[in-house]
Amino acid sequence: MFLFEKTEKLDRDLLGSPHDPKDTRMGQVIKYNPEDLNSADVVIIGCPEDRGILRNKGRSGARKGPSEIRRAFYKLALNDNIRSQSIFDLGDVIVGGTLEETHEILRGIVKRLLEQDKLVIVLGGGNDISYPDCAALSDVKKDVLVFNIDKHFDVRDISPRNSGTPYRQLLEQGMIDPQKFFEMGFEEFANSPVYKKYLKRKGVNLYSLEKMRTKGISFLFEKILKGNKYDAVFWGIDMDVMRDADAPGVSSTYPTGLNAREIIAILDIAGQHTPFGVVEFTEVNPAVDIDNRTSKLTAILMHTFLSSRVSD
Repeated sequence: MFLFEKTEKLDRDLLGSPHDPKDTRMGQVIKYNPEDLNSADVVIIGCPEDRGILRNKGRSGARKGPSEIRRAFYKLALNDNIRSQSIFDLGDVIVGGTLEETHEILRGIVKRLLEQDKLVIVLGGGNDISYPDCAALSDVKKDVLVFNIDKHFDVRDISPRNSGTPYRQLLEQGMIDPQKFFEMGFEEFANSPVYKKYLKRKGVNLYSLEKMRTKGISFLFEKILKGNKYDAVFWGIDMDVMRDADAPGVSSTYPTGLNAREIIAILDIAGQHTPFGVVEFTEVNPAVDIDNRTSKLTAILMHTFLSSRVSD
């Protein structure tokens, strides 16, 4: 009962309503009743928490991200690959009195789901939730491949914890192996050289946006995934890695970054190589979005990931 005591049940208004019997949408097949959890392959959980962003001097509003991502996701068309999977929406974490309490609750929920052999998709919220999400995966599996796809390193050496500190927490607490940790898509102008030196000393793999494009994004991710042994994969997708033309609804926007086609290609590869793990989408801020563009893109990324999990 722990899982249902610590979460608020999915708002069914987000599922939408069908109008064409020949055009099935995601909202028509998603499961959310407690008796269906055991048979689920994939579980979606939201974390409507943005106090970590505020601590990091960012813009408020990401707490509304899970609802708007779902609203967009459940309007997308169902395909045969997704139909073959059982997907359960656990609703949203009941946030704690402090950010730290929310992290503890989320870590416990994700850990329980992983122990039940579920693949977990987490919708944020601030990027600070990478700490409890990845820690939960580390609690369950010791050989974890970790990707931070982000404009920022998120290894700030400051207190209290915030949206800029999660990967430093994970590294310093020995929850992730630096040699299996990949910082992907960062840009030099958005990061202190002090933190870049810290990551190099640790032995972390660093691929800037420019380096990713030079090597070929799809080729690079395929090479990393095929060249490493692992029991599970953590995908941390901070939507501020995108150029603001494609994702204007984030805490920190820039005109440069990955474009929509590039990030879709990454999630397609991720789905093919992640039988077990956590996929996390953070920093979607509907309060500053334009035409729900960022929520819609995140929904497409979820759809792409799930579609590619099963071969044609």
